[in-house]
Amino acid sequence: MNTSSAIKLSPEEIVRFGDDPAAAFAQNMIAVQERIAAICHRCGRHPDEVRLLPVTKTIPANVLRHAYAAGITDFGENKLQEARDKLAMLDDLSIRWSIIGHLQTNKVKYLVRFASEFHALDSFRLAEELNRRLDALGRDLDVFVQVNTSGEESKYGLHPNDLMPFIERLPNYPRLKPRGLMTLAIFSADAERVRACFRLLRELRDRAVTIDPGLTKLSMGMSGDYEIAIEEGADVVRVGQAIFGPRPGADALYWPGLIPDPQSQEREETPR
Repeated sequence: MNTSSAIKLSPEEIVRFGDDPAAAFAQNMIAVQERIAAICHRCGRHPDEVRLLPVTKTIPANVLRHAYAAGITDFGENKLQEARDKLAMLDDLSIRWSIIGHLQTNKVKYLVRFASEFHALDSFRLAEELNRRLDALGRDLDVFVQVNTSGEESKYGLHPNDLMPFIERLPNYPRLKPRGLMTLAIFSADAERVRACFRLLRELRDRAVTIDPGLTKLSMGMSGDYEIAIEEGADVVRVGQAIFGPRPGADALYWPGLIPDPQSQEREETPR
């Protein structure tokens, strides 16, 4: 069966994704990978050192079937409920799910059943609950410790000063397999301010590996700043819009107070 042609798209989806999204996604993936390779060559790195994690948040499950047909098998999701809903509709596909957004402890019981990795570990309470649930299932989970390198109150993550004490206690949670650090850079047009966030994470990683040699990876960089992130040592770049196209105002959900929510603006500007 030709998966791409067998899935019917709504008129709204055709407008957003095109009438052959599988071909478009595959072409976009190639373009991003070529860009990654060019950046790596420019800064003396090998392209194989950088893993591209496609971020599929806000992309409907039926459209993600086209992404899978295009050869994309790693899906990164910010919202656990959204990931669960998609999993239920795509459980016939061999997808590797990465949860890359903030997680409430009451949602841990769902994450541990299907996620291959978690990029937003930022508290002992969360580590305890993850470890407990994973132990009951007899499985381990790759994790990245999230650090707030921008200093913005709107972002989650450990304060840099709290990172080393946190890492020292991670062996108390043996089901968690720390692989590295993760951050979200400041949302700014000033490249040097963005670069400073990534540079700080790299410096923290260099200190962290003296405590835990397994914490080698840096998960940092998204569609708008992954080039800078790679220059500063990123091992995982989380790219969504460069592959799947612009999201309909959803980024306001992930940078509250920094990116205007179009729906909120419309509500405020509409006369009553």
